[in-house]
Amino acid sequence: MRQLLLDLLPETPPSLENFVPGGNREALSALAMWLARRGGEPCLLLWGGAGSGKTHLLRASGFSCRDARDDPDLTSLSEAARDWAVDNVEALGATGQGRLFHFINGIREKGNGRLLCAAQSAPFHLALREDVRTRLGQGLIYRLLPLSDAEKLAALAAQAKNRAMSCSREGLAYLLHHASRDMRTLSSLMTALDRYSLEHKRPITLPLLREVLAAPPES
Repeated sequence: MRQLLLDLLPETPPSLENFVPGGNREALSALAMWLARRGGEPCLLLWGGAGSGKTHLLRASGFSCRDARDDPDLTSLSEAARDWAVDNVEALGATGQGRLFHFINGIREKGNGRLLCAAQSAPFHLALREDVRTRLGQGLIYRLLPLSDAEKLAALAAQAKNRAMSCSREGLAYLLHHASRDMRTLSSLMTALDRYSLEHKRPITLPLLREVLAAPPES
């Protein structure tokens, strides 16, 4: 049954609109303004721990995205594309750091591009070359805070209300603690559960949630 639920998961591309801000409203507003304008500061860095939404926002930017964990040398980074996003910048190798340094210098001198980065820590605490840390520290910097469980529950309850779903707070808490804890996946699961409940004419009860989430994927 869990596989049936997974098949119902909607494709929900990350966007600024489906990002649940929690305590990050200021950072989200600043990012939206920065993305909408050109001619100002060309570099912006988001930092925060796992689950704070950094990757979601980078993918929502519409920039050409690269993950330094997958491409530590940034082999495709070039000024041919005007706007780039680099996730997990702390994972860059020596070659990737050099390319990032030269890219930042280039867009600052020519004003022909922008760079959006994400990291686990603030720039000056990253294990990167000092000149790279300095360049990143010269741009706009915003910290992202992970959503608390109370904020996630409130967001799920609001989604259930908007969809006229009958799901108890106990059921939402079970979903929060037994499914992936990132907000975008949780929101997609709510949509899938709503569809499953309607198609099978079964209410979203705690037993149904246990049945669906605990069952192993079908082979």
